[in-house]
Amino acid sequence: MSQTNKKQGLGKGIRALLDTIDEELKTTSAPAVPAVSGQTANTISRIPLDQIEVNPKQPRHDFDEQAMQELADSIRLHDIIQPVTLVRAGTKYQLISGERRLRASKMAGLKDIPAYVRTADDQQMLEMALLENLQRENLNAIEVALSYKRLMDECDLTQEQVAERMKKERSTVTNYLRLLKLPPDIQKAVRDGKLSMGHARAIIGLEQVDQQLYAFREVMNKGLSVRQVEALVKDMMTEKVPASKIPAAVKLPPAYKRIEDNMASHLSTKVKIDRKKNGKGKIMIEFYSDSDLERIMEKMSL
Repeated sequence: MSQTNKKQGLGKGIRALLDTIDEELKTTSAPAVPAVSGQTANTISRIPLDQIEVNPKQPRHDFDEQAMQELADSIRLHDIIQPVTLVRAGTKYQLISGERRLRASKMAGLKDIPAYVRTADDQQMLEMALLENLQRENLNAIEVALSYKRLMDECDLTQEQVAERMKKERSTVTNYLRLLKLPPDIQKAVRDGKLSMGHARAIIGLEQVDQQLYAFREVMNKGLSVRQVEALVKDMMTEKVPASKIPAAVKLPPAYKRIEDNMASHLSTKVKIDRKKNGKGKIMIEFYSDSDLERIMEKMSL
């Protein structure tokens, strides 16, 4: 739309602007497939919903139900203002970006939606989906971190290349990726919005899983600020027992170490597996009070 048309639409009010966009969408109803591979179509096409398949590599999985319903109500009234992006997939189309709009359009009862149609191979498609998804402002820190990791693992990009594509400092990408080293309970809290990235970044400063889980519980139980968590982590790090005073322990095989970490994460407390060479051993589970013991027993369904 030209600047003149934009000004005219705005001068007549929002409804006039929406009507103008609706007219433009109606005049581009014929399928438009770009002639040059990888380029965005010059026109917007209205594509039937039953011809659109969700991208199986879509990095986003969490959708707020109330926000989705509000978007569906808006679409029912005004149609979709921002077209989704699709790619040709045989006789159908596969979604690159705009899954919220697609889902909400189905909820609103639309039969077709406006879309840009592109052509791309699988890797290009995944990279486009990840990059376009990362432009959204409402992604949580774990979704961002997972998308960065997928760009590196599946698109064979380095941290520097991810940072360059996202116009970010490499340190920013590194900080997000470090979140994925936290125990599952803490990652879930970040994903659910119960723990901020600032809190999580402070907790990462602790090396041991049981220390991280202890700091996490302190945040949850006492509502600590980021500065308070940073102070707590600093205190915990400075109170370490000198290495010379720690008795030598038999190193667990990697598989048993993973089991130990998984149990610690599941029970949200320190777990120690003592395994002897003959295969026998014992499991030690720490608790810090009677109520903490009850919490652990509930976790174990006892």
